[in-house]
Amino acid sequence: MKLGGNFFEDLGPGQRLINPVPRTLTEGDVALYIALTGDRNPKSCSDEFARALGFDRAPVHDMLVFHIVFGRAVGEISLNSPGNLGYADLRFLRPVYTGDTLRAETETLGWRETSKGDTGVVWVRTVGFNQRDERVLQFYRWVMVNKRAPSTPTHADSAPDMPARASLDQVSFPHVARFDASATGGDRFWEDYDAGERITHPQGMTIEEAEHQMATRLYQNTARVHFNQLQQSASRHGRRIVYGGHVISVAHALSFDGLENVLGMAAWNGGSHTNPTFAGDTLFAWSDVLERIDIGRDDIGALRLRLVAVKNVDPSREDVAMKVAGEDGRERYHANVVLDLDYVALIPKRAAAG
Repeated sequence: MKLGGNFFEDLGPGQRLINPVPRTLTEGDVALYIALTGDRNPKSCSDEFARALGFDRAPVHDMLVFHIVFGRAVGEISLNSPGNLGYADLRFLRPVYTGDTLRAETETLGWRETSKGDTGVVWVRTVGFNQRDERVLQFYRWVMVNKRAPSTPTHADSAPDMPARASLDQVSFPHVARFDASATGGDRFWEDYDAGERITHPQGMTIEEAEHQMATRLYQNTARVHFNQLQQSASRHGRRIVYGGHVISVAHALSFDGLENVLGMAAWNGGSHTNPTFAGDTLFAWSDVLERIDIGRDDIGALRLRLVAVKNVDPSREDVAMKVAGEDGRERYHANVVLDLDYVALIPKRAAAG
């Protein structure tokens, strides 16, 4: 890994990188993740509930696994990034437990210089492995990266096609013999959700400066845009940006109210960080049910959901437009919309409730 990290010019397609610093997950990591996000899914905090679902014990939260794998690749891909832009075909492939050691490998797939010329977008695919070299997670992402020589054109222009939807073929989840809804407080199962339904989650959470920086350090995400105020004071925002993955975690934690019986994430079809989030912003969220998917099991099914996070406006009190027309007439995300995530969640069927 280069001292000071790679710039756009260093990240041409076809490179295979073994990302440094493997990480063994501990009970302390899990507890701190709950403290920093407010997540309440009992699958990841109750051994007894998890065993009833068929796990050996409580697995590490899906999002914490994502953050740890993502963090392995930051040093080589996005240390010099002004922001991660989006994701595609993310799959959670097998459970991770405390005591497991995760590592990551990343392949560069394409790059394109921006029209302004001082940055470029790099497309990569990252795979996370456990200590047995089993794949636990894989995803595509595209990230904006600063150029080393902003005034020197690179003529890079090879953007790859991204998968439109994630496959569920490799996703594993144990057979749920009996689901105890008293542990979640939820009364809705797979059969009770309909495509077209909107669930407005009632709670909001204000992002504090110390909390988002502690969370990002927990994941060992060292991107300067999140920590270096001296550098960021000269940026167009003038301040540090909250790590977009932390925004996803907070929005997902908020979505527990209304989706209490969701067992976890199976995959992400795609997602975008649509506007930056800063310390002091208050996040709210809603979920649109896009599709109810029968995966051929009698115990669980899947819901395709669109998780939207907004800042500094409460969607339970006022309507929030997803997109608005800009001065040039082009449609853009509303300035208050900070996340648009299309993902697939697993949820028990009524038969599993006994």
